[in-house]
Amino acid sequence: MNNYAIITDSTADLPQSIAEEMDIKVIPMTFEIAGKTYRNYPDNRELDPHEFYDMLRSGEDAVTSLINTMTFVEWFEPIIREGKDILYIAFSSALSGTYNASLAASEMLKEKYPDSKILCVDSKSASMGEGLLVYSAAQKRDEGMGLEDLCQWVLDNRLNLCHWVTVDDLNHLKRGGRINPLTATIGTALSVKPIIHVDDEGRLIPVGNVRGRKRAIHNLVERMAETAVKPAEQVVFIGHGDNLADASLLEELVRERLKVKDVVTGAIGPVIGSHSGPGTLTLFFYGTKR
Repeated sequence: MNNYAIITDSTADLPQSIAEEMDIKVIPMTFEIAGKTYRNYPDNRELDPHEFYDMLRSGEDAVTSLINTMTFVEWFEPIIREGKDILYIAFSSALSGTYNASLAASEMLKEKYPDSKILCVDSKSASMGEGLLVYSAAQKRDEGMGLEDLCQWVLDNRLNLCHWVTVDDLNHLKRGGRINPLTATIGTALSVKPIIHVDDEGRLIPVGNVRGRKRAIHNLVERMAETAVKPAEQVVFIGHGDNLADASLLEELVRERLKVKDVVTGAIGPVIGSHSGPGTLTLFFYGTKR
């Protein structure tokens, strides 16, 4: 039995059921909305996503915080004391300083526990794309893969994890600096829905625009059809910003067109949702390239 723990952060948007079943530890990130600070746990114990998105719809702004070095120490050290090593798979370093903070914590703990191994990997992924990478890693661990080999597997496969995204409200991207204010205003008036992906550096990159929501959803499926590797053997992840009906339509189209092994659909949590907004829809799978 492999004696190491797999850890990620709550930006992975892993459903609680998967985190529990696959023994994946999830460090909650914090966010602030309406003057209160919350931690984003997978079971949403502090704030339900539906309530969070309703607050955004009512005009509240949300602010997020990275996981600092001492928080990593607090999570890592008890595991090391149990005699286990650690593989930590982090939110994209192009979107957050969390990965760098994990490296600093790792160095601190290596001085105190020189015989322990703490391997930190930049997923170059976000939301349930990060979650799918962590899920796949946990499967490999359960199949018997050792710590160093699994770390290398994540490094070798992370850039084949495809992220395709469309958003419903361009104003959240405007606030995040992803598009300029004029584009947001015109796009909203014309019902333009941007198509976005995550590139090899782990950055969100707009790659096109589609008129209308249903066309945007069909476009995500077309993008998957272009690059997906052996879809019949894949578990695909779909995330939504409090718009389950659209996620269900996307799942139906993916199952029908690609004949995938299975689909996991889940809510985009408040940390990612603070930047993407209500109505966001995401599709994650393994492909020939991002």
